[in-house]
Amino acid sequence: MSQLAERIVSGDARAAARAMRDVDDRIPGYLDLLKEIFPSTGRATVVGVTGNPGAGKSTLTDRLIDAYRKQGKKVGVICVDPTSPYSGGAILGDRIRMTRHASDAGVFIRSVATRGHLGGLSRSARDMVRVLDAYGCDVVIVETVGVGQDELEVTRTAHSTLVVMAPGLGDEVQAIKAGILETADVFAVNKADRDGADSTVRDLELMVALGSEALVASGKRRGHVVHGGVKVDVVPTAEDAGAKGEIWMPPILKCVATRGEGIQELVAALDRHAAWLSGTTTGRARRHLRLAEEVRESLRETLIDAATSALASELDDAVAQVEARALDPYTATERLLEAFRRR
Repeated sequence: MSQLAERIVSGDARAAARAMRDVDDRIPGYLDLLKEIFPSTGRATVVGVTGNPGAGKSTLTDRLIDAYRKQGKKVGVICVDPTSPYSGGAILGDRIRMTRHASDAGVFIRSVATRGHLGGLSRSARDMVRVLDAYGCDVVIVETVGVGQDELEVTRTAHSTLVVMAPGLGDEVQAIKAGILETADVFAVNKADRDGADSTVRDLELMVALGSEALVASGKRRGHVVHGGVKVDVVPTAEDAGAKGEIWMPPILKCVATRGEGIQELVAALDRHAAWLSGTTTGRARRHLRLAEEVRESLRETLIDAATSALASELDDAVAQVEARALDPYTATERLLEAFRRR
C-alpha cells in the first residue's frame, strides 16, 4: 500500500483531503489509489439528501451532522454545487450553512462542483464517498444540487435516500408523477411551520399508497415493488412480505430544520432503513443490485474512453462523412464499433 493510502486508512484528514482532490481532478494514479483503499471500505452508511432547490437541504444536512455527532459517530459530508455553463466556475456555498462544524475533528466536509455532470452529483462523487469510507467515517452524507424530477443518480450512490420537500413546491399531480419521489426511502417535509405542510404530507401519502398497492396487487415478480427504485428478482407475496417486513414503506416526517425540530425522528427513520437493508432478503438484494449497476456504469465509461481514444482518427473521419451526408450516423456508429472490436 502506498504511503498516501496508508495515511488515509489511519485517519489522516490531510491525506483524505489530498486524495479527494486527486480523485476529483482525475490526477494520474487516482485509480491505483482507489484500488488500494477499497478493501478498507464498506463500513460507512451512505445517506443521500436530495430534493428541489430551496427545500432546505443544506440546513437539514447541518442538523443531521449534529445529530450523528451526538451519537458519537464520525461524519463525512460531500456537498455538490452547480457549475456555471458559461464560466465553468462554482460558488461552492452549501457548506457556508455548516460552518459551526468546521473546528470539529469528527466532521469532514468537502464541497465539489458538478463540472457539467448531470444527475444531481459530480462525476467523482461516488469515488469521494469511498475515500471518506476508508478514512473512517461512520456516516457519509451526500447532498445533491437542487434536482428535477428525473435526476436520480444519488439513488445509485447512497444506501438510503432522503428526499426533502417543502410546502408550496407542487400539488397532488406533481406528487404522483414518476421520478425522484419514487426513489425516496424517507421523506422529510421541511419548513413544516408554513401553511400547506399537512397538504404536502397527504399528497405524499397518496403517492406512496397508490404506488405500493398497485404493484403488490399486480403480483409482478420484477419491478419497483420495493421503494428505492431498484428492481428485485425475487419478491415475496403480499401476505408474506407484510409479515416479514420485506417491503419498505417510506415514512413521511415533518421537520423545521432551522429550529432543529423533527431531526431525531429523521435520524431514527434512516437508522431503521439501514437495518432493513441488512436484515431482509429484499434489502440485501437491493444493495447487491446497486453495486451491480455501479460496475456496469464503470464498464460503460471505461469502454467509451477506450473506444474514443483508440478510434480518434476514424471518429474524425466518420464525423466528416456524416456532415457531408455521405454517411448516416447510425451506419457510422456500427462501423466504428466493428473497427473497435477488431483492435
